[in-house]
Formats: sequence, C-alpha cells, structure tokens
Amino acid sequence: MNIYSKKQKWKFALFMAAIIIGISSLVFTNRVVTKLATQERKSVELWAEATRQLSNTDIDQDVIFISEVLINNKTIPVILVDGEMNIIAARNLDSLKSIINKNLSPERLERNMAYLNKQLEIMRSEKQPIEIVLMDGHKQYIYYKDSVLLTQLFYYPFFQLGVIFLFILVAYLAFSSSRKAEQNQVWVGMSKETAHQLGTPISSLLAWVEYLKEGDTDPTMLKEIEKDVERLETITERFSKIGSDPVLTRTNISKVIDDSVNYLQTRTSDKVNYIQKFDKEYEMSVAINQALFEWVIENLCKNAIDAMNGVGEIEISLQDNTQILYVDIKDTGKGIPKTKFKTVFQPGYTTKQRGWGLGLSLSKRIIETYHSGKIFVKSSDPEQGTIFRIALKK
Repeated sequence: MNIYSKKQKWKFALFMAAIIIGISSLVFTNRVVTKLATQERKSVELWAEATRQLSNTDIDQDVIFISEVLINNKTIPVILVDGEMNIIAARNLDSLKSIINKNLSPERLERNMAYLNKQLEIMRSEKQPIEIVLMDGHKQYIYYKDSVLLTQLFYYPFFQLGVIFLFILVAYLAFSSSRKAEQNQVWVGMSKETAHQLGTPISSLLAWVEYLKEGDTDPTMLKEIEKDVERLETITERFSKIGSDPVLTRTNISKVIDDSVNYLQTRTSDKVNYIQKFDKEYEMSVAINQALFEWVIENLCKNAIDAMNGVGEIEISLQDNTQILYVDIKDTGKGIPKTKFKTVFQPGYTTKQRGWGLGLSLSKRIIETYHSGKIFVKSSDPEQGTIFRIALKK
C-alpha cells in the first residue's frame, strides 16, 4: 500500500466517524424533542381542562389553583377560539400584537387580529387542536405550536453539525497549509542536497573523460560517455533550480521538445514510437526555464512508457493560440480512470510496485508553481490511452 492510499483511507475513516457522530446527535436530539413535544401536548391539555373548569361556575372548585394553571403557561404559544373559530384569547405570542381590546384604535385592533389569524393558520397546519366541551354544550378549541425552546432544540443538532464541519474545514485548511509548507521545505532540502551530492562524482567523471581522451579509447564510446556526463550535469542543474526561483527566458519550445525526444529515443526501446505533430521549423516562443521544462517532458514520456508497458506510440503536439500555448502528450497505454484524473498528481500516488510516485507531482509543481501554467489529464480511455495537456501563458 503506497502513501497516498494510506492517506485516502485515513480521510475516509475520519469522514465516516464524523457522519456517525452527526447521525447519533440527530437521533438523540430527535428523541428528546419527541419527549418534550409530548410533554407540551400534555401541558396544553391541562391548560384546556383548567379553562373548561374555570368556565363552569356551577361546580365548587379551587378557582385560585385553576387560575395558577392558566397563568403558569409561559412558554407554549396558544390561541383559544370558539366553535365558530373566533379568537377569544392568546398567550405567549407577541405581547403587543396579542391584545384583543375594543378600547384599541380600529387600525391597531385590525393589525392585531390579522397577526393572530395568521398565527392561528400556522397552528392549524402544525398541530391538532384540543377540544373543550363547556357545561352549556358549547365547544371551544385550543390551538398551539411548539415553544421557542423546543424549536431551538430541534434545530440545535444542525447548528452543532455546522459548527463541527466548520471547525473540521478550518482545521483541514490549517493542516493542509502547514503540510504544503513542510512539503516545500522537503522539496527544497532534498533538491539542494541531491545537487550537492552529485557535484563531486560529476567532477570526477569529467576528469576521467579527459584522461580517456589521451589514451586509445573508441571515440564513439567517449562521445556517449560525454553525453551521459552532460546529462548528469543537467540533472544537477534541475535539482538546484527546484530549491530556488528559476529564471524564465523566452525560448523556442518546439526545439526544446525535439531535443528532449531525441535524447529519449536513444535510451528507450525501439518498440516505442515517438510522433511529433508540429512543424519543427516553426518557432513558438514562450517564457520557460529550459532545464525544468525538459524535465517535465521527460517525466510525462517516461510515465507514458510505463503505461504502455514499453510498447506503443507517444504523440506530442503543439497548439499555438493567441495567448496560450498548449502541449499535448498522448500515449496508447492502459488509460487512467476519471476518478484519478487529479489524484495522479498527488505526491506518493503510483501504480508501480517500485517507485516513489513523485514524477507527475514534480511536473505539476514545475508547471504551475514556477511557470504559472496548468497541467492536467485532458482525456483518457482504456482503448485509446491518455492525453496530458500543458497550458502555458505566452
């Protein structure tokens, strides 16, 4: 299992844990809300019974106790209506708008009644009314809705989940930023150390090449050795540039690609056919760091060779637009699933048994961080292979 797969599994595990916590919170709160709603229903029924008894003047009863029952309802919004749905009284709504008093001005009374009728419609749509049968046979009805506390409790889990997910998001962004800074330090440190370590053996090899020239050594063999030494010098230069801000110069990109392909052709199997679908004589100038851009082309081509198992075609094409220059590298390999179009550029992602999974990640860093361009999977098909696209500002 590679590093990227482990990281994905940890993310999935944490996501599932958050889901379980959220569902548990919702279930628990829903149970509490249900119990409180039942208790509020019973409170309104008690209030209704007190109202019925208070209206019965024929029965000797503790009027003070019944009045206390009515007065102590300070949380549940209720509206008392008669059998013809005329509003008699209201409690625990807006105190100023719940006044039904003929001494009020007609405009004020009309506004209050409009408010109460609107609240009554809401209550009728939410709860079944509680019927009060009076001693004279007339009926009254109590309509009610959830108290403010119960409503707040109902929405509390969603608020809680929002806070939790906001905290997770902020923590993720903070850790992600910290991780990227740490990765940058690792990239820079590794690059500088690699360039430093390569310096000594390259100097030694240069000395050995000069020594072999003085002897009776095959010139063709010497030329190839010199090419490889120059290649090592190029690699050292690339690593040194990763650790610092590279200088971009306007360069003929068609020649850079042609030189990279020529180098790769002599060092890859004859079963790999390179096709350059652009005019090599036509100059397409763009600001790049040649050493680093060549590295990207080589990484993409080597990635294509691995995808084709060393047999197939690599097609490189250029598209010169007004402001953007596109470089497409197409292979005839096994393709990439659409779900992996972005993850292939993550450090540590690889499908090979041997490998660090840094080639495409390094290419993305070079193009997007140092050249302010874009690199992405344009398309991929199991039958036709994959097309990687590089977009550079002209």
